[in-house]
Amino acid sequence: MTDAQTADRYGVMGYPIKHSRSPVIHRLFAIQTKQNMQYEMLQVAAGKLEQAVDQFMRTGGRGLNVTMPHKQDAQSLCDVLSDRARTAGAINTLTFHDREVHGDNTDGIGLLRDLAINLNIELKGSRILILGAGGATRGITGPLLEVQPSHLLIANRTESRAEEIAEAFEEDGPVEACGFDAPEVDQPFDLVINATSAGFNGETPPYPAGCIGSDTLAYDLSYGLKNTPFADWASAQGAARSVMGWGMLVEQAAESFTIWRGVRPDTAPVLARMKVNAS
Repeated sequence: MTDAQTADRYGVMGYPIKHSRSPVIHRLFAIQTKQNMQYEMLQVAAGKLEQAVDQFMRTGGRGLNVTMPHKQDAQSLCDVLSDRARTAGAINTLTFHDREVHGDNTDGIGLLRDLAINLNIELKGSRILILGAGGATRGITGPLLEVQPSHLLIANRTESRAEEIAEAFEEDGPVEACGFDAPEVDQPFDLVINATSAGFNGETPPYPAGCIGSDTLAYDLSYGLKNTPFADWASAQGAARSVMGWGMLVEQAAESFTIWRGVRPDTAPVLARMKVNAS
């Protein structure tokens, strides 16, 4: 429901990008809220982000989503950062105002809305494990600590990277770091989040033994048309539920859409549509 000649231009930049469902989601949001806009999928290799963003902005683009591997590099392109973007040290939403670039991070709020609203999970007082220490983990650690878990552990293949994130957030709550080869945990976690890129590569990293129990929600930030290796692994370990990141994808997109258009879309029908298409 857009006039291509007058529609406001938005898009997503990443590498690889062909798996992205963001164009479909934003098209559904635009139809629902009667917004005259178009949303493009733009493959941009590492090291080419600045040039690509500048070209998109100069040719009339209004805003961009940024995904792997650009979330941390995008910060240096911003003239203005939101508090949550500054805290995360990673960007997934760019908005252009008179050649000024505004950066935000909607990953954390997208995850929290999916967990609390769509999955009805109580996070206060819970024990949380995040696997991976990249831009996605930086984006969700602060918001997760705001809901006051009893313990948040970040595990990564390279322990020093996990320690960097934990140290950055140590004043915000009970957060620690370890490597994948850490000793076995003494009890399962309530929530285990896979924030590694293994799902995209068809790999199953060496996750800490004993982290999954019969009450555990296993949540993969990756998503796909079939279960990710992590989702299958968590189910095999006896997790209460093992879900992929469709809900976070839709909720973080809704937050970006709201920033750009000033209207919040209803995510429930869009999420239902995405899950149907994925089944």
